[in-house]
Formats: sequence, C-alpha cells, structure tokens
Amino acid sequence: MDVATAVDYIGSLRCPKRSTSRLELENLPVHPERRMLSKTVTESFANFIHGVTKSSLTEVVIQRSKRMILDTLGVGLIGTSTDVFHKVLKYSKIYGADSSSTVWGQSDVRLPPLYASFVNGVAVHSMDFDDTWHPATHPSGVVLPPLIAISETFLQHQKTSGLDLLLAFNVGIEVQGRLMRFSREASNIPKRFHPPAVVGTMGSAAASSKLLRLNPSQCREALAIAASYSGAPLANAATQTKPLHIGNAGRHGIESAYLAFLGLEGNKQILDMDSGFGAFYNDYDPQALLDLQTYTWLLEKQDVAFKRFPAHLGMHWIADAALAVRKCIVEEDDCFPTQNIENIKLKVPFAKYVNRPLPVSEHEARHSFQFNACTALLDGAVSVDSFNDHNLSRPHLHELLGKLHIEHPSDNNPSFESLYCEVSVTLKNGTTFTERCDTFYGHWRKPLSKEDLVKKFKANASTVLSRDGVEGIVETVDRLEDIEDCSVLSQFLKLRNNSEKYNDIMSS
Repeated sequence: MDVATAVDYIGSLRCPKRSTSRLELENLPVHPERRMLSKTVTESFANFIHGVTKSSLTEVVIQRSKRMILDTLGVGLIGTSTDVFHKVLKYSKIYGADSSSTVWGQSDVRLPPLYASFVNGVAVHSMDFDDTWHPATHPSGVVLPPLIAISETFLQHQKTSGLDLLLAFNVGIEVQGRLMRFSREASNIPKRFHPPAVVGTMGSAAASSKLLRLNPSQCREALAIAASYSGAPLANAATQTKPLHIGNAGRHGIESAYLAFLGLEGNKQILDMDSGFGAFYNDYDPQALLDLQTYTWLLEKQDVAFKRFPAHLGMHWIADAALAVRKCIVEEDDCFPTQNIENIKLKVPFAKYVNRPLPVSEHEARHSFQFNACTALLDGAVSVDSFNDHNLSRPHLHELLGKLHIEHPSDNNPSFESLYCEVSVTLKNGTTFTERCDTFYGHWRKPLSKEDLVKKFKANASTVLSRDGVEGIVETVDRLEDIEDCSVLSQFLKLRNNSEKYNDIMSS
C-alpha cells in the first residue's frame, strides 16, 4: 500500500464509532483447541495464546490498548533522536535479509524483522517515556515493535487486520500481566531484574506466536525458548544499556516464536517449575489460566500509566508534589528563590536505583528523585528538555540539590499502586511548605484524557514525522479495529519531517 492510498483509506474510515460494548464478530468458528483441558500451567498459557479469539476483545480492552499503541508509537518516534538509538541502528545495519521491515521515522532505512523490532524497541525506551503497568513493567514497547515487523515480513502475503494486531498485542500484554501476578515481590519496584527483560520477552513470544498463528504445542515451545532469553540485571538502569532490555525482549520474542515454528523444543513445563520461569522470583506461585469461555482480560480491570515527561514512573509523584509546593512559594511568573531556601526534604519509598543525589547524565537524571524534585521547583515543570546537558549542569539546580535530603517512611511502600511522595521546603525565615502526591495525573487511577494523550503523541511524533504522517497515525489507531490492512501504519511511520532540526539530528 503506497502513501497516497493509505491517506485515502484512512479518510474513508471516518464513520460513527460503534455503540456496543463488545465487537459484533459473528460466525467465528470455535477452534477445537479452545476446548482442550490443560494439565499444566504452561499448557494453559499455550492454549490461551492459540485459542483466544477476536470476539473476546471488549470495548474497554480495545480502547485502552489503542491508547497504549498510540503512546508507544509517539515515544518510539521521539526516541529516534537519541544517541543510544543511533548507536544500535548503526550496529544493526550490518545485517541483511531478503525480507525487511520499517525502522520508525526512517524513510530510507529498512532492516531484517528481528533488527527492525530491536531498534524500534530501543527507541521506545530510550528516554524512559513509555507506559508502565502494575505489577511494575513497561508492557507495550516489547510487544508492538515485533508485531509491526512481523506484519510487514512473515505475513506479507496475507493481510493483517487491525483486529489481528489488537488481539496479538493484547495476548502479549496479558501474558506479561499474568506472569507478574505469580509473585508478590513483582508488585514492588524491582531490585534485581528489570521486569521487561523478564516478562517482556515472554509477552513478545506470546504475541508473535499469536500473529504467526502457531498451534498450541508450538506456542508452548515458544514460551520455553523465550524463557532462556529472559533476564537483565537492574544494575544497568540509568545507563544507555537499559533501553536494550526492551529491544532485546521484542526481537527475542520473534526469534522464539519462529524457532518454535521450525520445530525447536524446550522444557514443556517451563512455567510450572522453580527452575524454569520461577528462577526469576523467590516466591513464584504459578496458576493455570481460566477457561477461555469465561476469560476476563487483565487490561479490563487494570489500566496502565502514561508519562507526561521522560523519566522513571516514580518521578511523576515527586514532580507533582514539588510543583504544588512551588505554587505556595512563588507567583506564577516569578523565579524560584533559591537563595531564600534553607532546606528541602523528600519523603519517598526506598528504592536504591532511583536515589541519585547528584546525577551526571541524562539517564541518571531520569532515575533521580532529587533531580526531578529540584527541577520542578526551579522551572515549574519537568519536560523533555529538562534532561539535556545544559539543564543538568545549572548552578541554581546544584545549589538546590545541595540543600536536599531524603527520608524513607516505613509506611511508604515501594509499589506503583500504593507509594506516595512528599516534598517540604523550608525558607530561611523558618516558614515550611509541604505537599504530598498520592496519585499523579497519568496514573491508572487518574488517567490522561484522550485530548492530552493525543497531544503528547503529536508533540513527540512531530519531531520526526511530517504532519501527514502524524495525523495518519492518529486516524489509523483511532479506527484500528476497522482497519483491513494494518501495514498502513508502517507507511505513515516513514513520512519523515524535512525540518532543519531533523536533518541536523540525522547527520550528527
């Protein structure tokens, strides 16, 4: 499908939205595999991946997953401007293949599907701007890039509909959510492994298996293979290596599914065993999935969080609390009086990798309670530009950082479901202002409006794509359940912005 055809196609879809709560997909055959009884947890997952149908996608699940897809495309596009993206793109260009897939935001670069998925996944997480779920993981960036790559290559001789994409996407999200719920420790901010490198690889394998239409035994083998690709230490958080966790999870999921299709075998009880997937969690307690006839998606009950600025999710609590304090101290247009500040106190949960008193890089700053609190106080906002080298080295910022100390109250659990952040600023005259944030705007308890989510996407995507590309993606995702051929997305993802800024980025 060429770009002109894509534009005409999207325009033809401007029809009233469905009013039903469930898609009316009648006359869908019930595959015999759906009636299989599962003897093991692993088999129950394989039967779910293979057997779940588009008719099970409720309106809530469809609308929430479309928001996730739009946000992921936006943060992936702005992520193509980062140094880490350019490094992995340069590396991936050494590989070639007869079939190739789109690299987002690049009109003149295509890569083999595994490496297109890899670099696009890295772009999604390169600024730590992507969605976050509970228990803690980044669910979308490990699933969407491989699905788009697969739809362009392995399935190029048959159309992949928007509903096909939505179903496979939700299978990948669901598998991640179910696996995390087999461990109580997974509910807290992680300490050892970065979750997307663990459950994300499994989710990518599940989504890829669904889109490739693997049978139940192949789905089971794909999960077993993916488990041997899973895992990345949290010590690489706040470095350029962390985005590789997302990219690797996506491409390893494709690889696992395709190797399973070719007959490669693994442990057939990989999800049942402490020495299998249980190796990642000390309190692993797996349970078989429920029967498909009465199945309820986790996304139906638990929405995701969308970030307003590119940083670790915990930073959004501290920024909102700091902004509330700032309003008590200064008028809207006034500068923050750094010279009048006696001290700053933060009450935050204990999580070592986001306790960084003096960050020296953009990636450390994205994982620093101290930096984000002081930036919000100083500027009245935290934004994409907050993490550039100039803003990191400002004397006024370092003056505030030097006056700050942290406390970890015993009631402040390190969980994205229950944590809070409190900021107290004491002036030299003895006056103290204190504000607390229990739920920031963008959290699943206080979700971004559709208007603000689209605004975020457009702000991100327009740094790379032309106006036609940006608007085309918004229209496509908005009507995704009605799209007959989702390759239209890839066409819009290549409509580059020819602005001077973009050309400067690409030539650097």
